[in-house]
Amino acid sequence: MVKRTSAQAAETRETILRVAGELFAERGYQATSIADIASAAGATKGAVFHHFKSKDELFVEIWRQLQLDMDADARTAALAALDPADPFKAFLAGCRIYLDWASRPEYQRIVLLDGPSVLGLARWHEMEFEVGRASLVAGTKFIAAQGHFPKSLAVPAALMLQASINAAAFALTDGKLGITREQYLDTFERLLRGLR
Repeated sequence: MVKRTSAQAAETRETILRVAGELFAERGYQATSIADIASAAGATKGAVFHHFKSKDELFVEIWRQLQLDMDADARTAALAALDPADPFKAFLAGCRIYLDWASRPEYQRIVLLDGPSVLGLARWHEMEFEVGRASLVAGTKFIAAQGHFPKSLAVPAALMLQASINAAAFALTDGKLGITREQYLDTFERLLRGLR
């Protein structure tokens, strides 16, 4: 048997992650088996289990990477929109990016639809808030520092705003209410700017 190099092993791992992400996005977590992933990746089930202890572990890594990529894009947009004349602009720019991501089919399926059922609602909530909390708290602290609301309310404001924008993302994914992304953003901006 030929021993694989660490570079080959890393390449196999990345291929498994990419393929599994595509299958989870297309079929959903429940309808995707380890055998499906191995076949699509051109690997064996043993190779998949060499890199990931379980399908759950593989899913969590894909879920987390989607969240980190979204958060990086949101931070970039927020920094680009920093405006001393309007401290709300940066926060809103980051939230727009979040709702853009929440409109992507792969994000909807993996993060918003399958995430709570695979991870369990409590763990999903904890992990989801962990990713976004730092960015949102930094944003509310910046707004509070400009005198728009008491600094002592920066953290509770961030958590409540995060819950609000998440609710909009779930509602957009569900689509039953017929409310558009722009309507959610307009409402969210009014809530944010109404903080005193």
